[in-house]
Amino acid sequence: MLRLHELFPHPIIQGPMAGGASTPALVAAVSNAGGLGSLACGMLSPEAMLEQAWEIRQACSRSFAMNLFVQTAPAPTPEEIQAASALLKPVWSQFGWDALPLPAKWCEDMEAQFEALLQVSPAVASFTFGIISSEQLAQLHASGIFVIGTATHLAEALAWQNLGADAVCLSGVEAGGHRGTFIGEQEAVSFSTSELLAQVAPQLSIPVIAAGNIVTGEDISSALSAGAAAVQMGTAFLVTHESGIHPAYKQQLLAATTDTTRQTRAFTGRFARGLDNRFMQVMAEVAAQVPAYPVQNALTAAIRSAAAKNNDPQWMSMWCGQGVARARAMGTAELMRDLISHCQTH
Repeated sequence: MLRLHELFPHPIIQGPMAGGASTPALVAAVSNAGGLGSLACGMLSPEAMLEQAWEIRQACSRSFAMNLFVQTAPAPTPEEIQAASALLKPVWSQFGWDALPLPAKWCEDMEAQFEALLQVSPAVASFTFGIISSEQLAQLHASGIFVIGTATHLAEALAWQNLGADAVCLSGVEAGGHRGTFIGEQEAVSFSTSELLAQVAPQLSIPVIAAGNIVTGEDISSALSAGAAAVQMGTAFLVTHESGIHPAYKQQLLAATTDTTRQTRAFTGRFARGLDNRFMQVMAEVAAQVPAYPVQNALTAAIRSAAAKNNDPQWMSMWCGQGVARARAMGTAELMRDLISHCQTH
């Protein structure tokens, strides 16, 4: 098994961003530039995983990662669905609907996704929202796949290390998108990236990766100096030319001049950080009552899709981290050159 620093020359991992942001073009561009591109597979069908991995390999001969959500399919009752739809009525009624369109399924089948992952056999597999089984880890290692777990506090990091993971990504509260917490209450975990590095890195014997509010080469240097073996960056890559996010979403990110993000569980039923907007404000009082991920995520899909068609970012989930005001629009190759040069000069 290769070590972390042997998998890619520069200590920069592009964060896996589900929902279409991490396109094959973005993943390949990061890996081609000497970082580690990550394909977000949590919301992809196994067929889409295979197709997009093939696209990456056509454009890139270097290592890349594939990321999965650790989850099981839920079985909400009709009453629970009706109650959740009622909580969302102030939002979906804005579209002139008589009822909230219900999804065909609540989430992808992780077992089938895992089989697709093994079939692709990428250099790296990363996981969030939970922890995989020892049997799954053994299968990954038997295929020569380097395994990265996500942790938001020490107990989770130790759980991954004890399982036999090869590295742990420490996700600070500043990070954009979903919290990866799987031990304890999500809202109770609020460690910053620097706090996590100080608390957790000395307790682990495996490499740690820092994630959260890392946007520039200087940020990378600081994280490496604090004990990180590499960094994982999402928001900086969201505004690149290769990013697959909606143009209105990208425009809102680039217009941010201060940290206008906050965490909410209203969109998906799991705490996630994104730009504040009308959806968050309307749902603020009932956000604690919505069903857990992935049910709420599936229920709001029609709303987010309609908002995208209307080019209306006020009803979209615009995930990003607290460093959003420092993100700059450019091509991925240019961003990587800039990050590497500034990181090496500090």
